[in-house]
Amino acid sequence: MVIKNTKQISDSFRENIEYMDRTLPIGKSFDLIRREIEIGERRAILYFIDGFVKDEAMLKLLDSFMGVTKEDMPEDAAAFSQTHVPYIEVDVLSDFDQVLRNVLSGVSCLFIEGYASCIAIDTRTYPARSVEEPDKDKSLRGSRDGFVETIVFNTALMRRRIRDEHLIMEMTEAGQTSRTDIAICYLADRVDQELLANVKSRIEELQIDDLKMNQQTLAEAMFKRKWFNPFPKFKFTERPDTAVACLLEGKVVILVDNSPSAMILPTSILDMIEEANDYYFPTITNVYLKMSRALITIATVFVTPLFLLFMQNLEWLPEVFAFVAIKDTVNIPLIFQLLILELAIDGLRLAAMNTPSMLSTPLSVIAGIVMGEFSVRSGWFNSEVMLYMAFVAVANYTQPNFELGYALKFMRLLLLVLTAMFNWIGFLIGCVIVIVSIVCNKTLSGRSYLRISKN
Repeated sequence: MVIKNTKQISDSFRENIEYMDRTLPIGKSFDLIRREIEIGERRAILYFIDGFVKDEAMLKLLDSFMGVTKEDMPEDAAAFSQTHVPYIEVDVLSDFDQVLRNVLSGVSCLFIEGYASCIAIDTRTYPARSVEEPDKDKSLRGSRDGFVETIVFNTALMRRRIRDEHLIMEMTEAGQTSRTDIAICYLADRVDQELLANVKSRIEELQIDDLKMNQQTLAEAMFKRKWFNPFPKFKFTERPDTAVACLLEGKVVILVDNSPSAMILPTSILDMIEEANDYYFPTITNVYLKMSRALITIATVFVTPLFLLFMQNLEWLPEVFAFVAIKDTVNIPLIFQLLILELAIDGLRLAAMNTPSMLSTPLSVIAGIVMGEFSVRSGWFNSEVMLYMAFVAVANYTQPNFELGYALKFMRLLLLVLTAMFNWIGFLIGCVIVIVSIVCNKTLSGRSYLRISKN
C-alpha cells in the first residue's frame, strides 16, 4: 500500500511552486528540469525529467504556448488544456500526490499562475530495447515477439491480439519508495471474479517499501511461500501469445513495469510444464509433446535414485537389465559421485551464464571433454554414473520453467540422500515427500497444485 500525500493544489501560484521546489530535488538532480515560461502574460513553470520527454513534441507545445495572448486565457486549467494544449494525452491534476507521481514517472507537469490545478502532459518516452523473441522460450512456428521492460509496450502487444471490449487492463502501483506500476489484465466475461478480487486486495494491502526485483518481489510479497516447499506458485512467460492464451482461458495476467515477463494466475503443475509450441501444433502432436515432456520430467527425478537403489540391491535387478550394473570399482562411493556431479553440473551452468558468448561454446566443449573423459580415467567417477547424470543434465532443458526445474532437482537430491541412508525404506519415504510436496502445495487462489483448468 502506497502512502499518499493528499495536499491539494491551492490558488496561490507562489505557494504551489514553493512546495514543488521544496519537495523535489531541484538543482541537486541534474536530470530534473524546472523550466520557467510565460503564457498569455502569466507566469508558468514546467517540471519534467530530461531523458523521458520527446523533444519534438515539447518544442511544438512551447511554440503553441508562446502564441497564446492574454485575452485567449480561459478561466480554469481544464478549459486551457482543451483549447490551448495541442496534444492527445493531457490530464488536469488537483493534488500534489498525483503531480509528484507524474513528474517522477516522466510526465511533464505545467503550473500556470491563476489556476488551482496542474496540467499533466504525457510527452514521455522510455528507453526500450526492440521487441524480439525471448531466448529461453522459443517457438518453432509461433510469433517472434516478446515482452520488454516497458509496461505500455507489453499491454499493447496483448491488446493487439485481443480486440474485445471485455479485455480490462487496470493500472495500480506498489512500493512506498519505488511506486512501481502494475497492470492487472483479465477478460471481464471469463475471469474468476473471486480470484480477481483476491489478487486486487493482496496488491492493495501490500506493505512494502519497493519492488527491488520487480515481479519476483511482488510474488513473494503477495504470497509468502513455505521455505521447505520449493515448487513455484506462479507461472511466468516472456511471450505475449502465451499470456494471451491464458487470458482467453479466464486467467489473470499481471505485468510489472521494468520486467520483461508476465505473471499468470492461477496455475498448476500441468500449466508449468506447458510451452509455447503446445499451442501451435495439431492435437495429436500437442498431446505427444506434453506426454513426452511429462515422462522426461518424471525421469529426471527418479532415474538416478532408482539406479542407486538397484546398485545397493543387485539381487532386485532383473537379468535382462544386468548390463546396467557397475562393472568397475572406483575410489569414491556411488552416492558421493552422484552428489558431486549434481554440483558440478550447476557449476558448469553458472559458468556458461557468465562466460562471454564468443567463448561459451569452446569452453563448454572443453569442460565436457575434461569431465566426461578424464574424470572417468582418473578414477573419480564410473562411466555409468556419468551417463545417467548426462541424461539428467540434458533432460532438465526440456523443462520450460526454471523454478520448477530446480524444485525437481531438490526432490532428486532428497531421494538420493534418503536412499543412500535407508535403502528402499528411504526411497519410499522420499517418494512420499515428493508426492506430499506437490499435493499440499497451494497456489495464491487457494486451489490445488494438481487441479486442471476448466477451459
